[in-house]
Amino acid sequence: MASTKVCESISLQCSVEVTTYGYHPSLAGNIVMVAIFAICAITQVFLGIKYRLRAYPIDSSCKSCCSLSRPSLLAAGLYLTLKHLVIHYGPDFSRLSPKFYTWLFVVCDAIGFLAQCIRGSIQASANNTNKKTLNLRNNIIVAGISFQAVTMLVCGVLSLDFAYNLYRHREEKKQKLQAASPKGSKGFQFYMACFVIAFIAILIRCIYRILEMAGGWKNPLMRNEVEFMILDGAYVESAFPRSTFTLPTLTVVIA
Repeated sequence: MASTKVCESISLQCSVEVTTYGYHPSLAGNIVMVAIFAICAITQVFLGIKYRLRAYPIDSSCKSCCSLSRPSLLAAGLYLTLKHLVIHYGPDFSRLSPKFYTWLFVVCDAIGFLAQCIRGSIQASANNTNKKTLNLRNNIIVAGISFQAVTMLVCGVLSLDFAYNLYRHREEKKQKLQAASPKGSKGFQFYMACFVIAFIAILIRCIYRILEMAGGWKNPLMRNEVEFMILDGAYVESAFPRSTFTLPTLTVVIA
């Protein structure tokens, strides 16, 4: 079996087992994911223009064009939605000012994303056989994704605290809660369920990526395509349609 130093393509002398991932990517699985992302992207652009949500067409285009930034942009959309929910139901129930749900968390998420970009630049310019370089870029990506995961966890705790405070004063906000959706409370509950599921899906994806990279290059978890397709692709895939077909303008009236 040939060394990866001299392998430029898969052949009888250079088998797929010696590559970093150790498998041929599933063409069918990737085609399905691309198709779903494309449909969601086109739908978001249409809805964004129709309902004059400037951020959504830009956001959806970036999600579809860059796989690395997609989870970060999905998270940014959730932070933006949370900000408006806090404004709508009462900033006095939140421990954090509404503006910080976007400024603070989006900036923190961007820092984690930039760390992964730095790792990419190191990978593109460095020798793949240099162990120190491999460890460096691996540590950078683990740090970046960990920072993103911590950011989401902090936001999640603040969101639960806000929801609990709102629940304690539900009688005061009863009329506003009922008017939150054009379809009534059921529509609002459906929107919030999708919001929570999308948030959890992105967080699980971040945790999976931390475990995947923490084991080093060519570790068993990294070389398992089924787990990658489910815990990375499918989880982000499940969040994208929920953020598309439950746009705040369609299901939540923000005063």
